Amino acid sequence: MAEGMLDKRFGAVAIDKGFISLEQLFEAMKIQIREDTEGVGHRLIGQILWELGYISTQQINEVLKSMGI
Repeated sequence: MAEGMLDKRFGAVAIDKGFISLEQLFEAMKIQIREDTEGVGHRLIGQILWELGYISTQQINEVLKSMGI
């Protein structure tokens, strides 16, 4: 599966579980896109959401488990 698809799925699952809002996902996606275009390096949406304080490690693990990862 392409990494971009994984990010979209992660965000959708996190929203469905009520862990983050759509606005928080959009903010993280903007950061991800900006960093990608600036050549900073690619970070996963879950990592960005965690660093922003929007999602906990336990919630990330629950999302990944739901995704079968």
